[in-house]
Amino acid sequence: MSEVFEGYERQYCDLSANLSRKCTSAALLDGEKKKQKVTEIKSGMDDAEALIRKMDLEARSLQPSVKAMLLAKLREYKSDLNNLKSEVKRISSPNAGRTTREELLESGMADTQMASADQKGRLLMSTDRLNQSSDRIKESRRTMLETEDLGVSILQDLHQQRQSLLHAHNTLHAVDDNIGKSKKILTAMSRRMSRNKWVIGTIIAVLVLAIIAILYFKLSH
Repeated sequence: MSEVFEGYERQYCDLSANLSRKCTSAALLDGEKKKQKVTEIKSGMDDAEALIRKMDLEARSLQPSVKAMLLAKLREYKSDLNNLKSEVKRISSPNAGRTTREELLESGMADTQMASADQKGRLLMSTDRLNQSSDRIKESRRTMLETEDLGVSILQDLHQQRQSLLHAHNTLHAVDDNIGKSKKILTAMSRRMSRNKWVIGTIIAVLVLAIIAILYFKLSH
């Protein structure tokens, strides 16, 4: 989850709780004190609306999965702010007077507090669920990064193996070339030996014939 969004969220929750307390106290006031309190509340609601706009912009700038989660949370905050606006409008009504204060003291204030508490409870439950979803997204992201690192490591190993195979191929090619050269040398030597055999054989035959001729000459005389 975005840390920027969480910062705005904490500010809004604190401001919303403060505005709820001011609404409750403003309903018990009269005259100028009530006007001053309502003015304070409206100023705080302007700040609350500004925070909601900031949260909305931040949420829409994030990835789709996180964006959907934060926009769902933001809808709860907008509903909470609308309830506060309705409460301010009610206590600002010209008809709000002593009777209203008495009703608040007897039952209305308790109902408002219960409604506010119920609203805050739903907000907290929604926040917890969204935080759990955020944790699952973070865990999935962490797993994805680990898988990516593993993939990079495997690719590096495969590249090293490929280089080793290319080196072995080049070595075998060089050996094959050497064997071819050796074969040519041996073939040439064999040819020379064959020629030498014929030359030696011829020389021996000539010598034998010469010896025979010499012996024949001596015997005839």
